[in-house]
Amino acid sequence: MAEDKTVRDMGDVMDAAVANLKERTGRSLDEWVQVVMESGIDPHDLKAVRRWLKDEHGAKVNTRWHVAEAAAKAAGWKRPGVEAFIDQQFSGSKEAMRPLFDRLRALIEDLGDDVAVQGRGGYTPFVRARQFAAVSATRTRLDVGLRFTEPPESELIVPSKGPGMGSHKLTLERPEQLTDEVEELLRVAYEQNG
Repeated sequence: MAEDKTVRDMGDVMDAAVANLKERTGRSLDEWVQVVMESGIDPHDLKAVRRWLKDEHGAKVNTRWHVAEAAAKAAGWKRPGVEAFIDQQFSGSKEAMRPLFDRLRALIEDLGDDVAVQGRGGYTPFVRARQFAAVSATRTRLDVGLRFTEPPESELIVPSKGPGMGSHKLTLERPEQLTDEVEELLRVAYEQNG
């Protein structure tokens, strides 16, 4: 149930942001989509559209994301599901890190029934009332962003801005590193963001 409320609340936030777009930027969402379509930029390249909106129009972060997604949808793009985002994240040179991610994901999801996994292009966030963990991958490691209001003492974490909304980062390279201490760090982040 908490997951449904979180999704509904996020939808309300998104709706409010779009409704206030004309007031904040001088253009409605539909008008911004038209500007993108007339620009010559491929609307399916969301990253390029966001960069163009920033460089050419000085658009703020939320505006860039809303407009880029709306333009892509208008051009026939469909948002991938969570599993498609994860599959994409662990494709190519990062494929070898997928088994470690799957084990880590199971540990995180076992923290409680209210853990929601979300899809993003460059990382995978785990959310309770707020995002408490996020995982990004390189060819050789997983970087785990953990959000703490009161960080526990541990030599395994370092202060960091990300991945995701993490205040601290934990690096994993092998399954043997999924120790009791790592599980405890995950649990503390989970509990502090509920």
